[in-house]
Amino acid sequence: MTPQAGSSEPPGQLSPAIIDEVFRALSDPTRRDVLGRLSAHAASVSDLAATYDMALPSFMEHLKVLERSGLVRSHKAGRVRTYELVPKQMRLAENWLARQRSLWERRLDQLDSYLMKMKQESKK
Repeated sequence: MTPQAGSSEPPGQLSPAIIDEVFRALSDPTRRDVLGRLSAHAASVSDLAATYDMALPSFMEHLKVLERSGLVRSHKAGRVRTYELVPKQMRLAENWLARQRSLWERRLDQLDSYLMKMKQESKK
């Protein structure tokens, strides 16, 4: 899921549904581990699934969630489906977190200034 042309969101603003899908995909430790492994290199489904103690259909659901979020993409060559990381989509989460950090740092700085002012006034 990437931002779509003609969406109702203002330019430069992401649809909450897109961010929700990315964070939903990142919320599971198995999916985060798969992303970590794919950050090194693309891998086939069987290579990815081999290290997990779960049925293949269950593991495939994890891959579907990752693909639906846009964090990975797959291609099929013959009978082998290979997955690779899509770093651009990961940056959506990174950018959202950076905006949140900036907002809260600003708020905490304002609180600090207010408390320092109150402290100075109480000394008088």
